Amino acid sequence: VHGDLIYQWMLKTFLTKGLMQHCRVSRLSGLFRTLATIIKVPNLAESITEGEVKSLKNEGDFIKIDEAIASLETGKAAVDIKSTVTGRIVKFHAKVGDTVLVGNDFAVIDETQSAGSAAAKPTAAPTPAPQQPKPIQEPIKKEKPAPIVEEKKAAPKPKEPYQPLPIKVPSMAGTRETRRLPLSKLRQVAAQRLKEAQNTLAMLTTFNECDMSALTSLRKELGEEFLKAHGARLGFMSAFVRASVMSLEKFPAINASIEGKEVVYHDYADISVAVSSPKGLVVPVLRNCERMSMADIEMSIADLGNKAKAEKITLEEMIGGTFTITNGGVFGSMLSTPIINMPQSAILGLHSIKNRAVVIGDKIEARPMMYLALSYDHRLVDGREAVMFLKNIKELIEDPRKMLLNIQLSSQPVSYTHLRAHETLRYLVCRLLLEKKK
Repeated sequence: VHGDLIYQWMLKTFLTKGLMQHCRVSRLSGLFRTLATIIKVPNLAESITEGEVKSLKNEGDFIKIDEAIASLETGKAAVDIKSTVTGRIVKFHAKVGDTVLVGNDFAVIDETQSAGSAAAKPTAAPTPAPQQPKPIQEPIKKEKPAPIVEEKKAAPKPKEPYQPLPIKVPSMAGTRETRRLPLSKLRQVAAQRLKEAQNTLAMLTTFNECDMSALTSLRKELGEEFLKAHGARLGFMSAFVRASVMSLEKFPAINASIEGKEVVYHDYADISVAVSSPKGLVVPVLRNCERMSMADIEMSIADLGNKAKAEKITLEEMIGGTFTITNGGVFGSMLSTPIINMPQSAILGLHSIKNRAVVIGDKIEARPMMYLALSYDHRLVDGREAVMFLKNIKELIEDPRKMLLNIQLSSQPVSYTHLRAHETLRYLVCRLLLEKKK
């Protein structure tokens, strides 16, 4: 018994001083031996250095290797911290709501404790109740009579300045309570990045409208066959992803990004697609869309949407991206100016489809129309390139046969040589405009 008490005292001493990292504490008799392991906050993802603790296991719980002991909320998704050993949780170095840094000590696990064993707790010896001292009798003091004080007449009070009567607010039915809740880590990072994009980029938006008649008819005619063949519904997003890929190949500046004083051109198309989740909007990435068919795109989007609803999207699925498509039309948005997802140079905004009167030849017809918006970084992308890029997407959507046959339009693409000849001048002009604005 005395050996167990000594061991518990040594274990508590090592934990409080932070000296038990992969160290062994043993009895002098050699009959008992323990191994305690410190679990550190793992590397979360590129550019993510901290996370907020959302949930924890209880101290004393028995856990197995690769079992989650805590959940962290980062600026992009929720991440589980998993145990690297099997044992019993001795101590956590953080509590729910704390922000922890990557590489810091997070928990201590005792490997010698089994599932059925319980950590021995030293029983404290009962302390005797303190004896109450006997009251000391004080001698009785005789009270002196109070002196007689003559009453003085109070001075007249000065007149108070005039104050208007308070206005009575009529009582209203129901309660008027307020609530204060902490801002989630996801919302904090999103707010920081959106404001950073507004302050850094020379952002401009161009608009166009698109006739969705051909694509709508294609969905009605072949939607059921597409579902039977591929197991996914034929939507509008796959067509816009495919049209964006073909347009990015034609206008490489929109698929580029600025890093310092250099322009990085990407020979691949990683399209970020905004989807809804219970915690807000998340932006997973479709990798190598230039190699994907419309069926592959639809199945990938459906899979990412299901993961987002179940809050199972990983950080690796949201890192990167060279171009973003956001569809506010699913919520009924008619027109918007989307904010660029840095360090990308452009974002395409889709909106709701409404029947509007348009002129076709010499006739006025009701057609399903959609407004398109392209926000772009004017430091890198000229207005001509942005307008032609959006027009290219419009014409591909209005005639889907060109996408299926991979036919580009007749206008000449912008070459890398043309971009590099103007990028230095454009960069300097935009820097001067931003400094003047500040």
